[in-house]
Amino acid sequence: MAKIRDNYHHGDLREALLEAGVQMAREGGPAAVVLREATRRSSVSPNAAYRHFADRQALLDAVSARAQGLAADRMEDAAASAPSSGDKQSDARQQLRAVGAGYLAFAREQPGLFRAAFTVPHDLTEATTPDKAGARGRTPFQILSDTLDDLVDAGVLPAERRENAELHAWSAVHGLGMLVIDGPLRGFTDGMVEFATERLLDMVDRGM
Repeated sequence: MAKIRDNYHHGDLREALLEAGVQMAREGGPAAVVLREATRRSSVSPNAAYRHFADRQALLDAVSARAQGLAADRMEDAAASAPSSGDKQSDARQQLRAVGAGYLAFAREQPGLFRAAFTVPHDLTEATTPDKAGARGRTPFQILSDTLDDLVDAGVLPAERRENAELHAWSAVHGLGMLVIDGPLRGFTDGMVEFATERLLDMVDRGM
């Protein structure tokens, strides 16, 4: 059995428990996140863990926030890799497609973390809290919001249609992601999913 150690520095132990929780979510989604297992993986006693997470829900909430940050990183990477034509409208549209594609790529590449990020109950009042931000300082919701603002600035999205546009774009892309990882599209080949992704992003673009 692993030797119990309680001599972590305060911040180190919390991070170790959180990283253990993230790994459990990666392996099995939010249902796999168990505080006692996190203590075992971190080689600490349960009493030490409770100084940082009062219960399983507290750990799960922290794991969900960290998973959203990882989703944000994937979206940012996709946006940074999007081709640039020098045309403001075309580039704004490409950024929207890239952000959506990055979100869906995260769902396919990290289904356990995707479920942890977006199926643990939270509401929009928490969508921009710093703990959900990626390495570049933005949460998934902020990335989408900024991209839609850029569409308005580029003259692609009429200002009168901007209000709550995040909800429409997000709902469409998230729905496809869930269908692919947990729904009737699970049997699709990579090529079929990629085709569906392109068609969906076309629809979101035209709907703007």
